[in-house]
Amino acid sequence: MVAEVQMLGGALGGRLERTDSRSTWAQFLSWLECVCVVTFDLELGQAIEVTEKTSICYLSFPDSYSGCLGDTQFSFRFRQSIGRISPDFGEDAYDRDAPVTLQRDLGHFYGYVYFRQVKDVSVKRGYFQKSLVLVSRLPYVHLFHTLLQIIAPEYFEKLEPCLEAVCNEIDQWPSPVPGLTLNLPVMGTVLQVGTTPQSKHRCPLGCHLLPAPTLLPTIHELDLFKCFQSALIHLQVLWELTLLGEPLVVMAPSPTMSSEIVLALVSSIAPLKYCSDYRPYFTIHDSEFREYTTRTQAPPNVILGVTNPFFIKTFQSWPHIVRLGDPRMAGDLPKQVKVKKLAKLKTLDTKPGIYTAYKTFLQKDKVLIKRLLKGIQRKRPSEVQSAILRRHLLELTQSFIIPLERYMASLMPLQRSVTPWKTPPQIRPFSQEEFMATLEHAGPHLTSMLKGDWMGLYRRFFRSPNFDGWYRLRRREMTQKLESLHLEAVCDADLVGWTKDKSEVEVVDLVLKLREKLVRKTGQLSVREGAVDQLEGCVQTIAAALPEDLQNVLHRHRP
Repeated sequence: MVAEVQMLGGALGGRLERTDSRSTWAQFLSWLECVCVVTFDLELGQAIEVTEKTSICYLSFPDSYSGCLGDTQFSFRFRQSIGRISPDFGEDAYDRDAPVTLQRDLGHFYGYVYFRQVKDVSVKRGYFQKSLVLVSRLPYVHLFHTLLQIIAPEYFEKLEPCLEAVCNEIDQWPSPVPGLTLNLPVMGTVLQVGTTPQSKHRCPLGCHLLPAPTLLPTIHELDLFKCFQSALIHLQVLWELTLLGEPLVVMAPSPTMSSEIVLALVSSIAPLKYCSDYRPYFTIHDSEFREYTTRTQAPPNVILGVTNPFFIKTFQSWPHIVRLGDPRMAGDLPKQVKVKKLAKLKTLDTKPGIYTAYKTFLQKDKVLIKRLLKGIQRKRPSEVQSAILRRHLLELTQSFIIPLERYMASLMPLQRSVTPWKTPPQIRPFSQEEFMATLEHAGPHLTSMLKGDWMGLYRRFFRSPNFDGWYRLRRREMTQKLESLHLEAVCDADLVGWTKDKSEVEVVDLVLKLREKLVRKTGQLSVREGAVDQLEGCVQTIAAALPEDLQNVLHRHRP
């Protein structure tokens, strides 16, 4: 396949230029990296050199086996080029306040695709083929696909000037703020995202002049029931494989189905963050193809969504493969895939199924399955079925993670052990055996009705990337909490009184340490209002009491 990519706006593109005095695309970049137009062109030579542009090219078109006619939407994710400098979002308010599952991804980009393929006799191949792609670091799959449904049909009619107007409108949007309702105007429509009652009247200047907003109840959630409808009876298998970060390939007939199911799997363990790699749509042209298909080592911890039957042969050594067909009904019920042995995965026409030797640690929830199947018979709306499914998965994940959270909290030093005159105390190390001993009285059986080998599931989880990611995050948060408590203790201490019987060298050392603490920590730490100002005033008072030559030394060493 040969393709041409055009990029507009943002860090990857930059073809649009600002003529006013505002910073270049600052608001645009808080939502998107760029907008791309990818054109399939048989006669155009391959002249793309930048890895990221090449990835976008190949990932923006459905595989030839998918046979996607008309309009198709799907998602992909690709790794940021090595050596490319990430924008310095730092400890900004968004990532500090957003749930871990919605934070910006600084190592990868998400691509949201609207692909059109229609017959066109004026083209040598006989088809018009073009993709409009939004590239972002935000996992807002529902918002960006809704946005594409508004702008893509208009773009295919009016072409580039239409996109320039859209980029400029997005550059007027307020920055994404977790927990607030925002009104986002685009092409005569207002998308209202977020539903918190305290912010329902918040909107950008002039939004009252626009039409009534289109409410998006979610910015990121998928229709879970639609994604899992052919594997409802095996939901426990899929949840455990995702929780444990097992190598998993999803083979689907279209990039829409593959990307939705991979994203649904990743979201099934929320609020726990999936810490391994995942590719909602993966092709043989991907820069990681060799890395992920080598047979000289064990398969990596990654979830791949693919559509090309070639991958059946390529991934025969992988331990878990989900092969899906076109959704079909068996009576009133979507035809359910079966769990099969990996040895049966041999030919390109392999039947749908979950090919794995994995045995679940926990029993399946038969009550949930009956409820969902009864909902199908009664034609219960898909969004209601999804809500039931999402609630079940959330409660299951919380039942698993709450004992870990409770034990982790017990490793935190007591607040009374934090004093201004010593470095903050250390967090106790995580002991797997000590944690397992707590399960008898404070285990998941207190909140979950599911029976099974919970302890075996925890032991397997401890070897997974998801445990490592969860533990690192919690330890970092606890360390910051300790440093915040220590900073507040220092703010409350009588530092001026402490210096009265100390040597000038000790006083200078104190001033230097406090200045360093203020510079390095106050941007990251949460302390009560006024405490930092109080400490800065105290440092100035102590420094002013020193001889003039030492004050000059401190001035030269100001951070």
